[in-house]
Order: sequence, then structure tokens, then C-alpha cells
Amino acid sequence: MAKILAITNQKGGVGKTTTGVNLAASLATACQRVLLVDLDPQGNATMGSGVDKRALSTTVYQVLLGAKAAADVRTHAAEGGYHLIPANRELAGAEVEMVELDRREMRLKEALAAIEGDYDYVLIDCPPALNLLTVNGLTAAHAVMIPMQCEYYALEGLSDLVQTIKRVRVHLNPALQIEGLLRTMYDPRNTLAQQVSAQLLAHFGDKVYRTVIPRNVRLAEAPSYGVPALKFDKHSKGAQAYLALAGEMLNRAAQPA
Repeated sequence: MAKILAITNQKGGVGKTTTGVNLAASLATACQRVLLVDLDPQGNATMGSGVDKRALSTTVYQVLLGAKAAADVRTHAAEGGYHLIPANRELAGAEVEMVELDRREMRLKEALAAIEGDYDYVLIDCPPALNLLTVNGLTAAHAVMIPMQCEYYALEGLSDLVQTIKRVRVHLNPALQIEGLLRTMYDPRNTLAQQVSAQLLAHFGDKVYRTVIPRNVRLAEAPSYGVPALKFDKHSKGAQAYLALAGEMLNRAAQPA
């Protein structure tokens, strides 16, 4: 059975999509069967996986509304070696339409139940907002990965997200856990980054991944070519960091509970 991870942070620009795409490719390189679910109307994970969001006739939008099965919408992201349930701007209307539906917070969970047995990992790239789409991601997930920059406002946003996770746990998904906090766009020369990193370690301990994702030009460039950094420049520091993260996750999973 797959491990389902929601990659989320309501703050934009922290590397959620970069993490989704590059972690999916890195886990695939480690011979894991991976599905990436793009749950963001911007469709950046879709484009970053080499799939043209503008040419799609079916996306996660139809899955959430019950018009299509997840198995019929998933596609192969050849460059990354994983499967993708894509998204485009059509998804922006889903929230309004889902309000009238039964079990609206459970739509993604129920859709994934039919195919999760095909995978070792399902990664859900959530939108940068605490909305109904994100709640669907959190309800479907076993655990949450929180990418975050080590900057002043990050800790404040983190406390809001932790409260949301607690509410989802109480009302919708009792088993939901925080899998880990991932420090992204990290510059070790920045004193503030060092201080925030130290605070994260003090508060969350071993929930903070040892792997740190550095600021890296190649990570930023890869999406414009529609490939993960691993295919764009596998020797770059960014690509190597995500390979290390995948290794750390697999090692954690192999540890006895």
C-alpha cells in the first residue's frame, strides 16, 4: 500500500512544487513506484513534469467532481519516471462546485483508494492556501511534508498550518501526522537562515529532515524545460539534495516503528 504524502504550506514560493516534482523523480530513480497529484490550479507540477496543461481535456478537476476515475486521468511523466494526475486552471472552479457535493472533503481520498495499491509513494502538491483543495489533500494523506524557507515569517505561517493539521486530524483524518519539515532555498551564509533553522530543530527535533535543499539555479531553470532537475543537470547541488532527501525518506521508512 502506498505512503501518501501531502506537500503543503499556505505560504507561496517556498518550493512545494519543486519538491513534489524532484522528490517524485528521485524516488522513481530509487526504483519506487510514484504518483504525483497536482492539486494546484496553477498546474506548475504538471508543466514541470513535461505535460502541457493547456492541451489537457481531463485533469484532477474531473476526478474531484466524480466525472472521471483517477486511473483514467493519470498519465506517464516520461522524463521523471513517475505517473502524474495533472491540473490546470479549470481546477480553480472546483472549490465552488464541490461545496454542494456530499463528502466534499473526502473526494480525493476516495478517488485515490482505487489506485493507491499501484504505488509505493503518492505525493500531493497542494495549493498555497488553506482551502478546500488543501483540505482534500490533507484528508487523503497519511502524513504531511512541509517545505519552508528559513526566514522571519516562516515560523508564524508554520504555526497556522500546524493548527490546520490538528483540526483535520480531529474532524476528518485521525491518523494524519507531520512526516517532516524540509528546509528549502537554504543559504548557509545567511545568519537569519541559521537562526530559524536552529529554532526549527529546537521545536521539532527529528521531524526536521537532515537533508537541506540549497538555493540552486539549476533547480529554478529545470521547470522551464519541463523536466526535473535530475534530468536537467543530475550533478547540480539541487538535484543531489533531492536524491539525498529520497534516500533519507527511504531509510526512515525502513526503520522499525
